[in-house]
Amino acid sequence: MIPAIVGLLCRTSDQTAGASRGAAELAGELAEREGVEARLVGSPGRPHTAGWEDDLRASHGCLLEAGGQVEDALADGLFPVLCAADCSICITTLPTVVRLVPGVRVLWIDAHGDFNTPATSPSGYLGGMCLAGACGRWSTGFAGLLDPARVTMVGTRDLDGRELAELDFAGVARVESFAEAADAVDGQDVYVHLDLDVLDPGVFPAQFPVPDGLDEQGLHRLLDEVGQAAQRIVGVEVTAFEAPAHAAERARLATLAADAIMPLLRF
Repeated sequence: MIPAIVGLLCRTSDQTAGASRGAAELAGELAEREGVEARLVGSPGRPHTAGWEDDLRASHGCLLEAGGQVEDALADGLFPVLCAADCSICITTLPTVVRLVPGVRVLWIDAHGDFNTPATSPSGYLGGMCLAGACGRWSTGFAGLLDPARVTMVGTRDLDGRELAELDFAGVARVESFAEAADAVDGQDVYVHLDLDVLDPGVFPAQFPVPDGLDEQGLHRLLDEVGQAAQRIVGVEVTAFEAPAHAAERARLATLAADAIMPLLRF
């Protein structure tokens, strides 16, 4: 399937300048490998720390754009590859996929669960409650259509206590091994959410680093096993490439990330 590769540059809840740089760099690297042209959408907003209400209000247009890019690709029979700064995009992307691909399973590959709500979040950070919003666990102003029982988490290793209770109550599955992840998606249509902080911070920089993550070979193997087990990979979104300002190092990291991600573009 032909990939539709988009770098979404507009701000959702970005707190650093590196995140939008990373989205643009990775989109370009993947597009070059696939022999297509990356589409860069939006302009980076001023990175800053804000409460979830302010970020949700300010990013409304960017969130609409994120869901729209995925919808356009799927409607045109293309394979959406959305590179974005922050996981907050899932507030619209995941419900869009659910609406267009009935029965889809979401594989959430991320060091964090992002399943807090305004009532449980210790930080008030929108990016830490976006998956719960996509699942309708709190009111974002967008349709929360994703059934949490259709979500499988792997690589998630930093969960708040109340967030963990929310995940258990909602029925989100969490697995640890590659084999368990492959079993969870076996024979199903799968959409992959990949936050690059699932990689160990010694391998790849992260705004919110969590030790004991995957190395690039491990991520490549995970995605390869998932791709082989699934009936179909219907798309992927990649977030949180905390790209440095130095161009050569940024390119090196984009190559590392793309090497790990490429198995998804084969299926």
